[in-house]
Amino acid sequence: MFEIKVYTVANCPYCIALEKFLDGHNIRFRNIDVSQNKEVREEIIHKSGQTGVPVAEINGKVVVGFDRERIIQLLNIKD
Repeated sequence: MFEIKVYTVANCPYCIALEKFLDGHNIRFRNIDVSQNKEVREEIIHKSGQTGVPVAEINGKVVVGFDRERIIQLLNIKD
């Protein structure tokens, strides 16, 4: 079982693409809008070293951007 958090902001095309990708593979995830919470925004900047979104956290491993290949690898899925 995977624990997946996806840090996003509204209307981000890469965030939407990541969410659709995960939905398309029936992968459950928790969506966290960083624009609504300063503490969460600072936490993900600290974890990723980046200010951009999306950021996915998959079982404690951080993926910056919609890095399809890395996400496939971490989730061990076929695309």
